[in-house]
Amino acid sequence: MTVGSSIRSLLPSWRDYRAVKRTWRGDIVAGITVGIVALPLALAFGVSSGAGAESGLITAIIAGVVAAVFGGSNIQVSGPTGAMVVVLGPVVVAHGAGVVALVSLAAGVVVVVAGALRLGRVVSYIPWPVIEGFTLGIAVIIFLQQVPSAIGATAGKSSNAFVAAVESFASVKADTVAWAIGAVAVVAVVMILAPRLHPKLPGSLIAIVLVSVTASLAHLPLARIGALPSSLPAPTLPAIDLATLGSLVGPIFTVAALAAIESLLSARVGAALADTGTYDPDRELVGQGLASVASGFFGGMPATGAIARTAVNVRSGGRTRLAAIIHSFVLLSIVALASGVVSGIPLAALAGVLMVTATRMVSVSTVRSVVGSTRSDTVVFVLTALITVSFDLIVAVGIGIAVAAFFALRTLSKSGGVHREPLPSPGLPGDEHIALFRFEGALFFGAAERMLDQVTQITGVDVVILRLSQLQVMDATGARVITEMIHGLERRGITVLVKGIQERHLQLATRVGVISSLRHQKHLFDDLDAAIDHARSHVRVRS
Repeated sequence: MTVGSSIRSLLPSWRDYRAVKRTWRGDIVAGITVGIVALPLALAFGVSSGAGAESGLITAIIAGVVAAVFGGSNIQVSGPTGAMVVVLGPVVVAHGAGVVALVSLAAGVVVVVAGALRLGRVVSYIPWPVIEGFTLGIAVIIFLQQVPSAIGATAGKSSNAFVAAVESFASVKADTVAWAIGAVAVVAVVMILAPRLHPKLPGSLIAIVLVSVTASLAHLPLARIGALPSSLPAPTLPAIDLATLGSLVGPIFTVAALAAIESLLSARVGAALADTGTYDPDRELVGQGLASVASGFFGGMPATGAIARTAVNVRSGGRTRLAAIIHSFVLLSIVALASGVVSGIPLAALAGVLMVTATRMVSVSTVRSVVGSTRSDTVVFVLTALITVSFDLIVAVGIGIAVAAFFALRTLSKSGGVHREPLPSPGLPGDEHIALFRFEGALFFGAAERMLDQVTQITGVDVVILRLSQLQVMDATGARVITEMIHGLERRGITVLVKGIQERHLQLATRVGVISSLRHQKHLFDDLDAAIDHARSHVRVRS
């Protein structure tokens, strides 16, 4: 692929919309539906992050349309998500809400660079138990973050969601706690029952409207979202202070990594929901990065692909990028026409929406599948979830991958082995002085030392044949170990013959020194019978 074609593959094309003439009706319906579903989520995620409801709406509108145009998925819907809220919460506590736009812009640039470097396939290396543990941990944190609003209290000062939730009980007010809990309960009941009455009923929006109207008419003592602008702010470059930017390097890369991982996972899930065409992971990173950059210019939050909204889009008939674009314009219309109404929504109602959303993120059947698979996968799943809740999302993913890799290497090392085999019948006098070792499976750094000890400890033989034709995996360490075997045996006066190095391993074996370590070039064989005949000739000569 030339540089020009490589760049063009990351940019929008008219081909992105060639199916619109067939799908536009479904795309319009899906876009309106997703916009309605996204409204309470955008408000709730904005409030929960500490950046404010306005920031959540801006992100859903701006990032939603930019990601739809520039991203690599035909049906991905992007905006603020729960996982991003979990990362941004501590940042806002430490540096204030004013840095969110700067973090969004800088993290977006990092994600764009990752896409340009063709790193989109990296997410495929994340094991399934790590993804599910990560998801469970995020769900728990989102739920815990809503506890203060759900009881009408002030959030604790701790950056840990569990500790902050516990601390919030100290500021509970007796005259408001019952109303707040009641609002949460009503929202939960409506969201649970609405899909059972009709699968396309927007339960979260119905619940928000019901609680908001009741709270307004009854003058209930519930905290509200507060004033919202009736239009989008003008784009502006966030204030950049080098000292502040230096302290935000860690959060910026954490946000970028999370945006990339969540967006690619969402795009992969969306592509499997319906026949909407494949997605381009590298272009998806570029699109999501540009979405966060644009969101930052308008004062919004970092954006990612949203699995829940993407699923609603597909199930509502969305088949092209037009649906996600319409979803953004629906939200923009709501901001322009109904910002005053939206500002009166109780925070407890939004907390209820996110609590239900958090519980829906966790599939009981999936958890059972992971836990019921293997002991190592269970350990990886539980460990990733615990670290996500206790420490940090990206650290959890990193440790989860490392632990999964350890178990995978241990399993791979067990698959490799070396076995002494009897020589083919009929035997001849002197065969007892010939040892035939068959290598199989994987000979790599995790198993090489064990195989070296097993072969070099052989005694009472004059010739050793190393049969490598059934060796499936060999790395540089494995090739070096074979070289050491040959040197060690030859120093003891034992002739070493090598049979059956596969073509794919031959170049590595030559470079590391396997071939040159043989006493004679004729000691390398392709045929086992020829190797055995040669070994027998050595035994006869010595006898």
